[in-house]
Amino acid sequence: MKKDITFKELKDSGYTHKTINQEIQANLIARIKAKEPVFEGLWGYEDTVVPQLKKAILAGHHINLLGLRGQAKTKIARSMVSLLDEYMPIVKGSEINDSPFQPISKHARDLIDEHGDETMISWIHRSNRFYEKLATPDVNVADLIGDIDPIKAATLKLPYSDERVLHYGMIPRANRCIFVLNELPDLQARIQVSLFNILQEGDIQIRGFQLRMPLDIQFVFTANPEDYTNRGSIVTPLKDRIGSQIFTHYPKTIELAKQITAQEAKVSTDDLAQITIPDLAKDLLEEVAFAARDSEYVDAKSGVSARLTISAMENLIAAAKLRLIESAAKQTTVRLLDFMSIIPSITGKIELVYEGEQEGADHVAKILIDQAVMTQFELIFPRVPKLEKEGINTPYTDVIKWFNKNSLELNYDDTDEQFYTKLNSITPIAEVVEEYAEHLSDEDKDFCKELILWALTINKKLDKSENESAYIFDSAGIGKYYSN
Repeated sequence: MKKDITFKELKDSGYTHKTINQEIQANLIARIKAKEPVFEGLWGYEDTVVPQLKKAILAGHHINLLGLRGQAKTKIARSMVSLLDEYMPIVKGSEINDSPFQPISKHARDLIDEHGDETMISWIHRSNRFYEKLATPDVNVADLIGDIDPIKAATLKLPYSDERVLHYGMIPRANRCIFVLNELPDLQARIQVSLFNILQEGDIQIRGFQLRMPLDIQFVFTANPEDYTNRGSIVTPLKDRIGSQIFTHYPKTIELAKQITAQEAKVSTDDLAQITIPDLAKDLLEEVAFAARDSEYVDAKSGVSARLTISAMENLIAAAKLRLIESAAKQTTVRLLDFMSIIPSITGKIELVYEGEQEGADHVAKILIDQAVMTQFELIFPRVPKLEKEGINTPYTDVIKWFNKNSLELNYDDTDEQFYTKLNSITPIAEVVEEYAEHLSDEDKDFCKELILWALTINKKLDKSENESAYIFDSAGIGKYYSN
């Protein structure tokens, strides 16, 4: 924390006043020239959103980030804080971060008139220069802009015509800061109108006070596409005053999606030391989200948040951790069987269309997992033929024949030794893996064995039944059903 200094000491230090746009632009330009990353952690936006964001900043625009939920809109806004100077000087005691060079409140002007160069200056760290408000229907003008404070007027014995009786709202208090208004369409139209002057002329009016208060704010708005939200829209004159509208999007590849999940999922280093996550398991997790975004059961206009896979990864780790606790083992590996634990992460993150509601959320979640399994399976192994021709063997014929005489029960709480001893008892399945997945790691090969079992059941070559603690695989038509 920097020490308070006098106004004279500030001027003698060579500090020059800059608007917030000038400040952000200067730091952006410096980073670009130094070949330093400007916005870190925004995976998949390097060639789309980030270049547009840089141009909007250089243009000095207020920004509207338009996109479906879970597309890092708020993260983008918060990342702009890193482009602010580390510390900003203000007139000490100012409610609205008055610059000593250009004070705009009566309090700050009076102090400087009285003390001149001896006016005390304090410092605000850039981490405290970010204001965020979720737009909800109950937000009013007083919350955002301000109102007359009758208690202050009575206490100070001031008439209501005196500027000192004003109580400043969030926006004036965010002077010389970044102000983010999330879900802008949810703000009532009459409240949106109150933002017109702030965006265009940079000033405010409270309860008819004839004062000009040229606020210096970098506004960032976020919104869902107007054709999705039924709760409201951005009024046209307000949209017209926002300089740049930037569209966000979901990650376009599995690799990018994995980087986002790895960055955002709350997984401790202790858990990662005890739990091995095969690469194929990470790929499959992301495939679930991709399947959901293309599913006929899921409302595409609502979107499928990146938080689905983040939450699912945390649930996947939790399932493996629970197994460690219950089995008293020291190490374990994430299994395809554990993917049943991500169903709560799916059902809470998707909006179903009518057909999906008819199927039921849990059933749709299982369908999505099955679709992801088949996508992952067919990237590695030949397709499972729909019809078996007599006398013609497929890569899976011997696996299917093995189940004519055997069944397999895989338990959630089996130790790795118990689990893979059972899985490896299916000799033909190991041969298929060695033929088509030889290039994969040992953990991925083990995961592939489960992948084959799941694919064969999805294609009705084997039967799969379940209870609360296990999955049972049998020859098609003779599987036993275990009720919950």
